[in-house]
Amino acid sequence: MLHPIPHQYEHEEPIVEIKDVTCGYDGSPVLRDVSLVVKRGDFVGLLGPSGSGKTTLLRSIMGAVSLYEGDVLVDGRSVRTNRPRVGYVPQLETIDWNFPVTVEQVVMMGRTSESVLFPWFSGRDRGMARQIMERLSIADLAGRHIRELSGGQQQRAFLARALVSSPRLLLLDEPTMGVDIKTRDEVMHLLDELNHQDVTIVMTTHEINSVAAHLPWVVCINHGIVAEGAPNDVFTPQILRRTYDAEIHVTRYRGMTLVAESPHVFGRNGRKTDMTPERE
Repeated sequence: MLHPIPHQYEHEEPIVEIKDVTCGYDGSPVLRDVSLVVKRGDFVGLLGPSGSGKTTLLRSIMGAVSLYEGDVLVDGRSVRTNRPRVGYVPQLETIDWNFPVTVEQVVMMGRTSESVLFPWFSGRDRGMARQIMERLSIADLAGRHIRELSGGQQQRAFLARALVSSPRLLLLDEPTMGVDIKTRDEVMHLLDELNHQDVTIVMTTHEINSVAAHLPWVVCINHGIVAEGAPNDVFTPQILRRTYDAEIHVTRYRGMTLVAESPHVFGRNGRKTDMTPERE
């Protein structure tokens, strides 16, 4: 297994160390024998099919799953005994949009661990929330109910909640799911800006071409780590087949890596036919 040493912070100490971890829920392992190192300044994408353990890996970093074997260290301290200080953005589809809460209230939730007066917040807390909302261009939405926003605006609100505590490590679960192309690009550009401001980012994604192919480092997961590295090195038919348990085709075009499933059609008899063109 390769060790992730992306871009400018390759000589930095690890911010996350996952050591021979088997973890899951209610006694049932989801991930087995996982080892991974994330260093300060990394921007890492976790890639794999639904149910492969991407979200579970994020939650292991937060100390929110049962560790049956091994350990997870964040800033050198075990999550078994120390709650790590991280920013977390969940999947939007997991949010209860009927809960009566405004954008500002969502953002302020990110200050609860910092406020000794919770549920009352200081002027400093509110000032920090305001700065983050202005930075993410949602300050004018502060009084709006969260369910009234577009998908992109909702994503920015929960990103603001994660950033208001000034975390060095940001974890995101499918941050581009369910948004349009323009919003997806805006979210990814925003994350890139944050990464260049010394925020380490680990995110899950199911979008190979539009998201994962543009990240500095990707980790392919299927109940364990299949491979990790730069997208051009990891996106091969062999590695993707082991990741997705399906035939995946990879094309290199003008320096870009394009990935596609083998297309199929169903005839009148319901039998599936492989439509992959013959290679010359």
